[in-house]
Order: sequence, then structure tokens, then C-alpha cells
Amino acid sequence: MSELRFEVCVDSIRGIVAARDGGAHRVELCSGLIEGGTTPSLGMVLVAREIRDIAVHMMIRPRGGDFLYGAEELVAMETDIATAKSAGVDGFVFGALDADGNVDRAMTQRLIARARPASVTFHRAFDMTPDPFVALRTLIELGVDRVLTSGQEPTAYEGAELIGELIRAAGDRIIVMPGGGITAKNVGRIVAITGAREIHFAALSPAASGMRFRRADVHMGGELRPPEYERLITRPQSVATMIAAAGKVR
Repeated sequence: MSELRFEVCVDSIRGIVAARDGGAHRVELCSGLIEGGTTPSLGMVLVAREIRDIAVHMMIRPRGGDFLYGAEELVAMETDIATAKSAGVDGFVFGALDADGNVDRAMTQRLIARARPASVTFHRAFDMTPDPFVALRTLIELGVDRVLTSGQEPTAYEGAELIGELIRAAGDRIIVMPGGGITAKNVGRIVAITGAREIHFAALSPAASGMRFRRADVHMGGELRPPEYERLITRPQSVATMIAAAGKVR
């Protein structure tokens, strides 16, 4: 268990504190989790750096949708990285693909150069590539520190066999980190099947809004929207439960 490292996906300052108090080693700080994670605000990043005893890796993703970015989006991503790096962020999480679904080597190289010396994770854009072993070799050649993957399946449990193959192929050249649909019920099996040394998960549970006055007929989004008076939060006990379960083969 001491060899395993745990990264928790969070979208709030309270989430960072909960992850730390639950025993996590670092967080992936995002906004827009309903879209799979987008770049958090500068204000959130600045406050996050005041929290001690946990590393903060920042999502760099200017929008939801695919990972085919235009020149103006690349500039925005580089600017977000430069600004956050000056604030002392420990690492960055991003991914870019070309129109054929391959890792966009040139764009990824530019983002890595902007991010260094901070740690770099290539996120689950990896799972949208046509050949995971080709993508893995490209990321190793580019010097990426880790790749987050569900094994090109909807969840890491379903993709565990491929994740294990990727981990063996990677050796010590890059960290392959399972993530996606990991729960306390399946994390032990995922660790046992893959041999992973790092695990990425969310520990979210619903919490009712404190609002007493509510307008049930007015919504802040379109047809696809989260509930107005409920949100998902990270709780320390949920993080601790996941970490404990990682050492138990189910």
C-alpha cells in the first residue's frame, strides 16, 4: 500500500482539502466535470496553492468536446499554463489529438515546453486514439511523465487487461495511471490486474444546496444540465475508503 499513489479529481477548494484529509497524494483540479473536466479559474488555482501537504495538478482544457484544437485554442492553453506555473502549480494535465485521432505531436510538444519543469500528464484523450501502443510510444518520445487511461473502455475496470499491457510495455519510461469509473468495489481488482502504482479516481457524493428559496422552473443551462439545487462534493471519508479498498483484491 505504501507504494501506491492516489490522485483525486476535484472541482473545488473544499475538494482539495477533503482529498488531502482523506490521504490522497495529489489532486487533478478541474472545472466542468460534467464535460469531463475543463480549465479551472485563475482564482481557484491561486487559492489552491495556499493549501499545504498535497500536490495540485491543473487541467488544461479550454472546452468540452473533442481534442482537436485550433491555433487560438493552443495559445489560450499556453497562456493558462504560463499563468498557473507562475503561481506554483505542481503539474499540468492536457491532451491534444489530430483529425485522425493520433496524438498531436507538435501541439503536445509546445504544451510540454510551456509546462516544464512542472509534471505533465496526458489525459484520457489517449483513450480516443486508434492504436494505444503507438500513442504510448509517442508520449514516451515526447517525455510525458504519465498518461491517464481507462484502457480505451468506458471504465478502467473494463479496460484493466489493456492497462496492464500498457504498464508492462511502458516499463519505467512513463507512468500509466488507471482512471475512469473506479470505485471502492473495483479498485482492488484493478490494482491486482494491472499492477498499477498510481490510481486516479473521483470520490463524489451528492450534497443538497443550502438554499431555502428555490425556483424550480428556472435553469442555468440547456436541456443537458446538472441539478440546480444539488451538487457533487468530495468527502474525506470517501477518499479514505477508496485508498483502503485499493489494497484488497475483490
